[in-house]
Amino acid sequence: MSVRTPHQEVEGLLPSAVPVRFVAEDGTDAGAPAEYAAPEDAALVEAYRRMVLGRRFDRQATALTRQGRLAVYPSSRGQEACQIAGVLALRENDWLFPTYRDSVALVARGMDPVEVLTLLRGGWHCGYDPAATRVAPQCTPLATQTIHAVGMAEALRRKGEDGVVMAFVGDGGTSEGDFHEALNYAGVLRAPVVFFVQNNKYAISVPLAKQTAAPALAYKGVGYGVRSEQVDGNDLVAVLSVLTAAVEHARSGGGPYLVEAHTYRMDSHTNADDASRYREDEEVARWEAADPLARLETHLRGRGLLSEEDVASAREAAEEYAARLRDRMAADPEADPFELFDHVFAEPTPQLREQRALLASEMLPGED
Repeated sequence: MSVRTPHQEVEGLLPSAVPVRFVAEDGTDAGAPAEYAAPEDAALVEAYRRMVLGRRFDRQATALTRQGRLAVYPSSRGQEACQIAGVLALRENDWLFPTYRDSVALVARGMDPVEVLTLLRGGWHCGYDPAATRVAPQCTPLATQTIHAVGMAEALRRKGEDGVVMAFVGDGGTSEGDFHEALNYAGVLRAPVVFFVQNNKYAISVPLAKQTAAPALAYKGVGYGVRSEQVDGNDLVAVLSVLTAAVEHARSGGGPYLVEAHTYRMDSHTNADDASRYREDEEVARWEAADPLARLETHLRGRGLLSEEDVASAREAAEEYAARLRDRMAADPEADPFELFDHVFAEPTPQLREQRALLASEMLPGED
């Protein structure tokens, strides 16, 4: 039996020297890399439909924020290829650990959009049932969900399930200690987890060059024994291909995988941010030309997989979806202040009972 040398072991972990790409920015064929299989045509058409819907959802959520219906909304416009491919690479029994910027991915997974927006609306909980949806609460603290994802992956394996966990994280999250602890933990356990880094070039206002000197974020996995890859994050075909391979690698017992997608956040960090303070219009315009939705549409049209009627149908469905969301979000939610005291402890403590009684005396005179 041949034994791999340390050099061969390292080579097996290294990402490609340049990001994997199937489709050029103008929608033409960039040449499929030999080590990755192209997704099925039907999967690409379905991805296009979900990208159209996802972008319209994103625009509607941004508008709802301006109307005061959401407390905050972190747009993912420009990152739709990552959002949709991440979901399509998973099975129903797999888990997703998202960040606060991944609402489009949750919608693409078939979740109720109002439930998805509950947290951003100011609700006290995430809005949906994580156990039923196999989607963890959207995580605002940077990278804390990555350790939780590794723990879930190990739990699935110990239970004998063949599920895989995918943890979304931004480039800013890779600067956090939790991210590195998660990689180390995953590497040692050989946990069935995929770390999907959406490198959108800014951690709020901090550019990537001020976050790391690494040639690519994908190289961060190598030091922890984690197989790594980098991909053109605005090429849906490439992202779906690479993530599908990463998920199957983890599912088959190959251990954890880190995928870095090079993409761009087209809008400000949130509605409370002014991106013009730290980046130039020319930079944004360059990335507009690499728009992932336009690229996929051009590519599918060129291959005869998408007709004018198909495009119109996808856009019409997205408009109807946004209209229903707008109508539902226009209704004021019914808030019960006493829910503050629910789900804090299995059995309410004396202090909790006292606090509840105090609120009751202030809101409902004569009751305790």
